[in-house]
Amino acid sequence: MAQTADGPGFVGIRFCQECNNMLYPKEDKDNKVLLYACRNCDYRQLADSCCIYVNKIMHEVDEITNIVTDVVGDPTLPRSEDHPCPKCRHREAVFFQSDTIKAAAEMRLYYVCTNPNCHHRWTE
Repeated sequence: MAQTADGPGFVGIRFCQECNNMLYPKEDKDNKVLLYACRNCDYRQLADSCCIYVNKIMHEVDEITNIVTDVVGDPTLPRSEDHPCPKCRHREAVFFQSDTIKAAAEMRLYYVCTNPNCHHRWTE
């Protein structure tokens, strides 16, 4: 079984050496060990690890949530009055293009409202 820094990798499926059916995890309560047992014959083998299942949850974080609102104070960023804030209708916003591969491929611009009470982030 592959072990990575964030836990076990692919656990895999085990097969019976007697009849080639799938082995299922089973607890040997008397000896307090984990076994893999065949449901068709009496074949059993000791488990080499106590991990029988891995569920990796992968999700993408929305790029807008990664934008720090401190960018409104950056004097090097361009400002626009052509894109009013959809939340507070303030006219001025700073804008920039993200440096991530996904956003760069789409040439997407990100806007941050310069209203100190708002700082809403959006894209068009």
